Amino acid sequence: MKRQVSYQWRLRETMAAHGMFAATDLAPLLAERGITLSSVQVWRLVTQTPERLSLPVLAALCDIFGCTPDRLIATKAENAPARRTATDPDEVTELAPIRPKRARIQPEK
Repeated sequence: MKRQVSYQWRLRETMAAHGMFAATDLAPLLAERGITLSSVQVWRLVTQTPERLSLPVLAALCDIFGCTPDRLIATKAENAPARRTATDPDEVTELAPIRPKRARIQPEK
């Protein structure tokens, strides 16, 4: 059985719990830890779910908020639903009645 894995980025919730409500509040704290990001990169980090995240940035965020990565990233794994297949003969539709008949062209007399 296949497993479906997803995650939720919870940086904004963690910031709010520490009284930070703007992305600009985070930039100087990251800079203190040697992480230099542009204001746009910090804004994206706060407002969007990152596809890729460097470990130094994750370590800096954990240090800023005094937490572990599981506080910032909530993971979820569940069994994927089985795909339906048309192996049951009762579910297969008979195709012969709905196929058109081939046209026959006869030469003119």
